[in-house]
Amino acid sequence: MSTTGATADPLAALGSLPGVAESVESVRKAVDRVYGHRIMRRRSNEVTSEAALRAARGSAALSGADWALEEVRRRTDFGTDDEARVMGAALRLTAEAGQLLSIWRQSPLRVLARLHLVAAASEEARVGRPRQDGEPVDEPLVELALPDAREVSGRLEGLADLIIAGTSAPALVTAAVVHGELLALRPFTSHNGLVARAAERIVLIGSGLDPKAICPAEVGHAELGRAGYLAALEGYVSGTPEGMAAWIAHCGRAVELGVRESTAVCEALQRGAA
Repeated sequence: MSTTGATADPLAALGSLPGVAESVESVRKAVDRVYGHRIMRRRSNEVTSEAALRAARGSAALSGADWALEEVRRRTDFGTDDEARVMGAALRLTAEAGQLLSIWRQSPLRVLARLHLVAAASEEARVGRPRQDGEPVDEPLVELALPDAREVSGRLEGLADLIIAGTSAPALVTAAVVHGELLALRPFTSHNGLVARAAERIVLIGSGLDPKAICPAEVGHAELGRAGYLAALEGYVSGTPEGMAAWIAHCGRAVELGVRESTAVCEALQRGAA
C-alpha cells in the first residue's frame, strides 16, 4: 500500500471505497450479535479459549497444515515434521498475540519481530528481523512477485508510521491493510502468512472491535479457501480501488465466518455439549 498522497489518513480514505462501508457495517452487526449472546455473560473465557484454538487451526491450514480440529486438540508434540511445526507456530502465535496489544500502537515493528521469533522458534540470526537482499523466502503458498529488501524496509516503516500516528479508519480496514501489506511484502524469511494473520488478529482485538478475541478471522480465511484468499490478495497487491475494496470485503467476510464459528460454540456451551 502506498503511504503517500494528499490525505493525511490514507487508511481512513479506504473506508470510502465502493462496498467497504457496507462490509464494515455487516461485520459490526455480526460482532455485536455474538457479544450479545447470553453465554458471553458468564462463560466468555471458554469461548475465547475455543476461538483461539480454532483460529490457530485456520491459520495453519492456510500455511499448509490442514488438520482436523480434534487432531489439533489432542496433539502435544508439534515439532516432529513440517506440518506439525506449522501447527505449533500457529498455536504459539495465537497465544502470543494477546500479550502484545499494549506494544502494538507504540512499536508495531517490534511486535512483528517478536511474532516472527515466536513462530520460527529459532535463534538463527535472520529470525526476528526483515530479510536482506539475497536471502530466500520460504512462503510457497504465496507466489506473487517478491519486493526487494529496500522496498520491504520502506513500506514497513510507512505502515508503522500509520499505526503509530493513529487513524479514524474502521478496525476492519486497518486490519485488512496490515494483513495484506505483510503478505505482499513477506518481510521475513519464513512464516509470513502466520505472522500476517496474527497481526490482523492484534488489530481486531486492540481496536476494540473484538476485545475478547472471540471472532477468529483465521477460521473464515480458511473456510473461504486458499484460492479465494490468494485471489483477493492479488487485488490488494494491484493497488486499484476495486482490488483494495475486494480484499477488505474478503477480510470482512472472514471475520463474519469467525463470528459464526463462535456463535456455534456459544450454542454448544448453552446446550451443555461443549
